[in-house]
Amino acid sequence: MRVAAERAFRSAQMSPDQIDHVSAHGSATRLNDHKETLFLKEVLGRRAYKVLINSIKSMLGHTQGAASMMEAIACVLTLNRGLVYPTINYETPDPACDLDYVPNQAREQRVDAILSDSFGVGGNNALVIFRRWQG
Repeated sequence: MRVAAERAFRSAQMSPDQIDHVSAHGSATRLNDHKETLFLKEVLGRRAYKVLINSIKSMLGHTQGAASMMEAIACVLTLNRGLVYPTINYETPDPACDLDYVPNQAREQRVDAILSDSFGVGGNNALVIFRRWQG
């Protein structure tokens, strides 16, 4: 996961402090959510506590092979609309997952850069950074 993050930031010529939002893998399993929270804290440092994090899986379920594409579409819509979609049905916060997961209600916010992460069984990891067009 760390290698995928380093490659994504290097390819985008960006640093973690430029990220405004994370489109999380967010599988809603205790082990994966704990690992992803720790990963985001490691990669983003203190910035992890300032970015908005969501998972569209909360609204769609796990779309398996289409999951990364669905997340990419949601990222582009967020950049264009300035609306961060909620993580719905977030009723009981887990103390180990102490970041801002945009619980239950969308938030209007200008977003210039999004980190989207996808983690698969066996170490198939992908991280993509989307940026607002500055043209």
